[in-house]
Amino acid sequence: MEKLLIGILAMASVVVASNILVQFLLLDGLLTWGAFTYPIAFLITDLMNRSYGPAAARKIVLAGFITGVLCSLIGSQIMLQGDGYEYPAVALRVAFASGVAFIIAQLFDIAVFNRLRSAEWWKAPLTSSLLASLIDTAVFFTLAFSAQVPFFSKVANEEISWAWEIVPFLTFGTNSPLWVSLAVADLLVKWLIGLAALIPFRIFISFFLSRDNKTS
Repeated sequence: MEKLLIGILAMASVVVASNILVQFLLLDGLLTWGAFTYPIAFLITDLMNRSYGPAAARKIVLAGFITGVLCSLIGSQIMLQGDGYEYPAVALRVAFASGVAFIIAQLFDIAVFNRLRSAEWWKAPLTSSLLASLIDTAVFFTLAFSAQVPFFSKVANEEISWAWEIVPFLTFGTNSPLWVSLAVADLLVKWLIGLAALIPFRIFISFFLSRDNKTS
């Protein structure tokens, strides 16, 4: 129970930190600081899956999902000022998309990791996190910002209409909706951190297995 609690606290901390840091922009708004903390959630899920199995990992994911929902509810009540009007810190569509993308991607990560559990040590965390990051990005940015998603209210769409601006792709490519550039930039960061996360994953698992061997 203590080990599960540590995982829950770690996941909740990452979710809260990401919800806060997403408000701070980088590269003229192409990225946010939250893009660098959010992928750590996949590392936590993979560590729990490797150490205690998929059931424990799913409990950690559920805790992260509940934390994210609470953050969105709080953020939706915080009004910010900009360009002469007020807007919520967390838009309705963004809150909905965030929760859906998180739960789908994390559960997919657990399933892929479990399938590759017996392969070389790096295959499960790398494959699961890279594929889950792709799913997370596609689901989140499509539901949150795509003009082709029709099932949100007019007010919800107005809150994110800035993402429909036509701009050069990643500031230098052909013209496309702004949200497409944001999605690709976000995915590239997730993949880079997914690769880097192999280092702490290996260190932790080596320590974990060594400790188990000594106590067995």
